[in-house]
Amino acid sequence: MTGTRLLMRAVTMIFGSLLFSVGLEIFLVPNNIIDGGITGISIIFSHLFGIPIGVFLLVLNIPFLFLGYKQIGKTFALSTLFSVVVMSIGTTLLHPVKPLTDVPLLATVFGGVCLGVGVGLVIRAGGSLDGSEIVAILVSKRMPFSVGEIVMFINVFILGSAGFVFDWNSAMYSLIAYFIAFKMIDVTIEGIDQSKSVWIISDKYQEIGEALTYRLGRGVTFLHGEGAFTGDGKKVIFIVITRLEEAKLKSIVEEKDSSAFVAIGNIHDVMGGRFKKKDIH
Repeated sequence: MTGTRLLMRAVTMIFGSLLFSVGLEIFLVPNNIIDGGITGISIIFSHLFGIPIGVFLLVLNIPFLFLGYKQIGKTFALSTLFSVVVMSIGTTLLHPVKPLTDVPLLATVFGGVCLGVGVGLVIRAGGSLDGSEIVAILVSKRMPFSVGEIVMFINVFILGSAGFVFDWNSAMYSLIAYFIAFKMIDVTIEGIDQSKSVWIISDKYQEIGEALTYRLGRGVTFLHGEGAFTGDGKKVIFIVITRLEEAKLKSIVEEKDSSAFVAIGNIHDVMGGRFKKKDIH
């Protein structure tokens, strides 16, 4: 990894961690709204024992990093440790700052956005801000549940605890904040203009390919396929588009061959090749 790339990763993790800290100390914590995972537990403990949340964020996350070291790898563990330390320092420095709003709904929305974007940036840089996912990975190896199901169970329990520690309004606001943060993580990682991969099988592959190239300005690749039942050779059209171009692609394919088989999938990242639109004159 080059020095420039390493520096960019570090800057991204620092910015994401500090943005996460802003979401906590400027919006959520002052309004008794919590997040899921280790962060939620840290907020509850901070409220109960009167100790700064940054201390619990660091202390509670570190054991899970050591626990999952062999499972997640050295680079990921160090990146996560770095991000957690920055987040802990950020929350400590921001703790004396006056919150921007005391309206729970506003705090929920803007706090959730800050948390989600912050976590998304750290994940894109190769780290994490919460050890609960590591726990879920380890537990899933010994129980018939997926990582996502275990994380959801943990977070429902933690978010529900806000009702007993604070009040049930806080618990419901916490659920909303968690949902907003969850969606913002996806948007940050995948981008608003999400890329999609498309496979098209049609006897009119040449016409469809030319139309897609001309009207969408995207590069098209013909793959060789074979029908499993008939054994007939097939041409498969492969193309990568943005989410906003999906409707236009379907319209083009429908126009050329209404019986064509079309499969569309989401892509998180596109690198190399000729993904940028071509200028068609």
